[in-house]
Amino acid sequence: MSDLERLSFSIERPLAERLERTRLSAGYQNRSEFLRDLIRARLVEEAWEGSADDEVVGTITLIYDHHKRQLGEKLTELQHDHHEQVLATTHVHLDRHHCAEVVLTRGRPALLRALANALICQKGVLHGEFTMTSTGRTLK
Repeated sequence: MSDLERLSFSIERPLAERLERTRLSAGYQNRSEFLRDLIRARLVEEAWEGSADDEVVGTITLIYDHHKRQLGEKLTELQHDHHEQVLATTHVHLDRHHCAEVVLTRGRPALLRALANALICQKGVLHGEFTMTSTGRTLK
C-alpha cells in the first residue's frame, strides 16, 4: 500500500474509548485497519442506498422447514426466475426437518432486495436474513 495517506482527527475522549473497546473486541490489531473497515462499510451502505444502477453483491440466508408443502419447489422456482442475479446456492441439512440455504446474488440493489423479500416471506421459512456488500469497485 504505497498510496497510504496519513490523517489526523479529533474525537471526544468517551467516543475514543468506546472506539478502542470496539476495536479490541473485534480483534483488530491496529486502529488504521479498523477505521478503514468502518469507512468501507459506510461506502457499501451508500452504494446500496445511493445509485440504483450500481451492481452490488448480497447473500440471502434462509432457515426453513423442508417438510412444508412445496416450499423447496417455490424457493427453487424463485431462484430460477432470477437466474441472472443468482450466482450460487448452498443447501445444508440441519436436522430431520430443517434446512439452511445461502443464496449468493449479484445485481441491482432493488432487484436483490425484491428477491430476498420474496424468498424470506414464503410460508415455512422460519428465518431469513439479507446481507449486502459491494463488488469491490467502490471501495478502492
